[in-house]
Amino acid sequence: MITKSTFKPLWYLRNPHLQTLLANVIHPSHPLVTIETIDMPDGDSLDIARGTATGTDTILILHGLEGSVKSAYAQRLINTLNRLNKPVVLMFFRSCNGKPNNKVHSYHSGETGDLRAVIDYLKRKGSKRIALVGYSLGGNVTLKYMGEQQTDESIVCATTISVPMLLNVCAQRMNQGFSRVYQYGLMRRLIKKVQEKQGLVSAAGLPGKPESLKTFVEFDDTYTAPANGFNSAQHYYQTCSSRQFLHDINKPTLIIHSKDDPFMTQAVIPDEQEISRQVTLELSSHGGHVGFIGGGLMKPKFWLEQRIVDFCLQHF
Repeated sequence: MITKSTFKPLWYLRNPHLQTLLANVIHPSHPLVTIETIDMPDGDSLDIARGTATGTDTILILHGLEGSVKSAYAQRLINTLNRLNKPVVLMFFRSCNGKPNNKVHSYHSGETGDLRAVIDYLKRKGSKRIALVGYSLGGNVTLKYMGEQQTDESIVCATTISVPMLLNVCAQRMNQGFSRVYQYGLMRRLIKKVQEKQGLVSAAGLPGKPESLKTFVEFDDTYTAPANGFNSAQHYYQTCSSRQFLHDINKPTLIIHSKDDPFMTQAVIPDEQEISRQVTLELSSHGGHVGFIGGGLMKPKFWLEQRIVDFCLQHF
């Protein structure tokens, strides 16, 4: 089902770049979390950040590209759930905990194996019911996981925000206009990670000098694809884009999306017949990329957190 979102932007924040940038610049206080390390089946590891509440119902957050528990959107949601005394866990993708991982590959938009390993770990630690919340790249991973096969019975629902559902379209969009500013910042961080693992990269036969790369397509063609078993960037995009998995989702899933998202174009938005009956796509005309700042003139309101919490708790 495709519906109109209830989100209404502040009148002076209709610009998608203002929505996107301010939502990242305005940081809340750092949430109270404890860090746990999970060993992966391939000998690597990743970390999770666990909130202050305990219980058997857990909200599991998947951050976006180069995100972490330091991302403003993650901090706002964790703080909200801590205040509500609701158990919350953030999954750091490999290499996003501030140190390089020990494999040539780290993470990508379609890596659902690590998500499954984290879910299994949480179940062993006492979680009975789990709600997934994925932002941007983490949202693509979430939707792919929800649709690629029968989900674990512990998964009760999923919420995703600003998802690049067609990766090739998004990669092209990020190399146009002001969006190149976002690409530049993210590329610098991705290149630094390759440089930190230059020994592993060289041993795998991948080229050096990542600093010569300028676009996501170039980076994915040179590193992401070969390091993760894909033939090319386009093969990676085609295989991992989440839009093709939406019709197979069999658990309640909410997709929050803005038509003016500067990380993509409206070409990523699926048609009604592409999504299953369990999926609700809430579209707004404004909101930017993981922005959605509403409220009043003197008191801006971050709308996302309440919408996410309402949906998750509705299904617990």
